[in-house]
Amino acid sequence: MKNWPVIAILGSAQFVMVLDGTVMNVSISTVVEDLDTSVDAMQAAITFYTLTMAAVMLFGAKLGDVWGRRRAFVIGSIVYAVGSLTTALSPNIVVLFLGWSIIEGLGAVLVIPAIAALIADNYDGHARVTAYAIIGAASGAAVAAGPLIGGFMTTYLSWRYVFVAEVVIMAGVVLFARRIEDRTGARPSRIDVLSVLLSAAGLVFVVFGMLQSKTWGWVLPLQPPLIGGVEWAPLGVSPTSWFIMAGSALIWAFVARQRHLSAAGRPPLVDIALFRILRLRSGLTVLLAQYAMTAGLFFMMPVYLQMTLGLDALQTGIRIFPLSIGLILFSILGTRLSLLWSPRRIIRVGQVILVVASVLLLGAVDLELKSLAFGAGMFAAGAALGLLASQIGNVNMSSVGEEQSSEVGGLQGVFQNLGSSLGTALIGSVLIGALATSFAGGVAASSLPDETQALVAEATSGGVEIVPAASVSDLAAESGLDDAEAAELERVYADSQIESLRVSLVALIVIALVSLFFSRGIPGEVLGRPPGEAPDERADAPPASTKETP
Repeated sequence: MKNWPVIAILGSAQFVMVLDGTVMNVSISTVVEDLDTSVDAMQAAITFYTLTMAAVMLFGAKLGDVWGRRRAFVIGSIVYAVGSLTTALSPNIVVLFLGWSIIEGLGAVLVIPAIAALIADNYDGHARVTAYAIIGAASGAAVAAGPLIGGFMTTYLSWRYVFVAEVVIMAGVVLFARRIEDRTGARPSRIDVLSVLLSAAGLVFVVFGMLQSKTWGWVLPLQPPLIGGVEWAPLGVSPTSWFIMAGSALIWAFVARQRHLSAAGRPPLVDIALFRILRLRSGLTVLLAQYAMTAGLFFMMPVYLQMTLGLDALQTGIRIFPLSIGLILFSILGTRLSLLWSPRRIIRVGQVILVVASVLLLGAVDLELKSLAFGAGMFAAGAALGLLASQIGNVNMSSVGEEQSSEVGGLQGVFQNLGSSLGTALIGSVLIGALATSFAGGVAASSLPDETQALVAEATSGGVEIVPAASVSDLAAESGLDDAEAAELERVYADSQIESLRVSLVALIVIALVSLFFSRGIPGEVLGRPPGEAPDERADAPPASTKETP
């Protein structure tokens, strides 16, 4: 592959874009102590980082067309660096929220769509397939290595150094950005403000509702918010459902607005006709499922390793690291296989391997870590995600011409955030729901006295929180239980955590199996073959699968 400096610049930016969330997840307790804040405040900051990106990703993609992709990429990188520096120097949660959740998020919405579009501008044929695979590997490596980096920095130095390093990396990205070619250039056009507002509000409502589902419940209210001292659950329905319904209505209005603009001959924020392309619809759906599975996996595993087994942030990162190795290796292998196999075959192999990985992890989850099975499961999960990452970007971007690559890049950003939110919300809800059910059943079947069972049932009637299993005996003793009863309660809770994790892994298997259905529209012919090379007779589907639907 020629022109390595370009993909090195774009890959570095992509790595930084994804790194933030995974680093902060393992550093929450330390940041809470440093800034004298609360876990709830930190969770709000993490949530709003995702919300900012989801809200204005399409607007950022449009600005890339108006300003030019390289200019948008540079401006976004500078904004992101300013946000990282603000976060690194933040004296309190308010400044951290401004720097991380708002400024960095706004920088990311310019950078992420530009990366996808600039790859299309700078690479052709199989080199483009390789470039998208590298970007996918950079994302996956950041997801997998983030806990390790964050755990090491938090344990031995400071979480602030991670954001300082991001400033340095983004400064290098800006410095060398002139090496990147922008063949399309700027295309000044009018941006419809109403479209921006409708898309932003709709996506915020949907994403926020999903993220809060593990607290509020999906339909039946669990712990709805208090407004004026009164629980807010209109008509006895969880706020999650109301937020998602309101967001869906706004998105429907957004789609109607885009059709109206197109019919009037005015430029829409997103060309809705893009969704008539079967290849793109399938690619975006598989992308959403990929990020849902990744987010779900990275929600479950830290819960198991830290809350059940009591490992620290660094030890957690080390146990997760095989996933990163598998992802990088199989991203490279997937790129090589793309000369022989169709994207559909590679993606489906990856989806099947992800099912196998989930089964391995299902067998490894226990009160005593089965290190070999767990490591094999994490490596297999990384291999599966690497195969998916090696294909999805090219499948999506090759479905349109270069003039629409920014729009598709923006759609990819939206579907990534929706997938991550859905995975975290769905797996979180399954995990917490299964934990409450299993714990209640375990207490009822235990040897604890009836009065103790009644006391525990009353204390957990509003739900069961995920806390370190080792802390349950202390909490029980503080509630008046004797040592034997406290130890029994700790055992029941630890067993309940294991059962809930197994249920969540089954849910992950279901998502992986369902995603196989949506991969039917992925191209069945070999893409990006070097000119003059004979077609491979083993490509496993007819080219008709890439035609546009009427």
